[in-house]
Amino acid sequence: MDAVVMAGGMGRRLGKDEKPLTLLLGKPLISYALHTLLGSRNIDRIFVATSPKVKKTNEWLTDFKKEHDNVEIIPTPGEGFVHDMAFAVEKAAITGNVLITMADLPLVTSDLIDRIIEKYHEMNTPALSVHMKLQAFTMLGLRPDTVFHKNGSFIVPCGINILDAGRIREEQEDYNLILDNEELALNVNTQKELEVCERYLKKNIRALIPQSPSSHS
Repeated sequence: MDAVVMAGGMGRRLGKDEKPLTLLLGKPLISYALHTLLGSRNIDRIFVATSPKVKKTNEWLTDFKKEHDNVEIIPTPGEGFVHDMAFAVEKAAITGNVLITMADLPLVTSDLIDRIIEKYHEMNTPALSVHMKLQAFTMLGLRPDTVFHKNGSFIVPCGINILDAGRIREEQEDYNLILDNEELALNVNTQKELEVCERYLKKNIRALIPQSPSSHS
């Protein structure tokens, strides 16, 4: 399965110019997302959707991809998340299913990506969306931007989806995969969320920071 990483956003709430290059323990957020996908046994090609707003991110990616042949950059018009996502999928000529993820998910592991993909193959729906239980965020003292009510409980979208690439501009019936992995699917939108990720990684640094011969950081 191919993957598209959405990396065209700014980091104003983080006090940064370009969110993908926000440093977490000395490494850009986007490097965590890319190494996670590179470590997945179910991901083939990786396309990074950028925008005109993230010129430095494009430069970093151009350097990064020199050592990773299956990583490609897709410059999008920067006309909004949904439009740019569809543009990237079509520009990459992806067929079948595609995994959409975000550049600001540094705690997601390769194993979790594989489990999500395997769950998708078990279901009989065109799409799958990943959510977390709200209490996982409240226990961390965080207030997510978006909350849904599902089967008597509150859930938070994580920014990981699998879609039918051939129907990328259509609304697709999706299976809601609700995880209990606590902070593993935490989006970094604020300084407080960045601090939570730093604390988590310091406790789990050997397990969660991929080891790579690449010198990029």
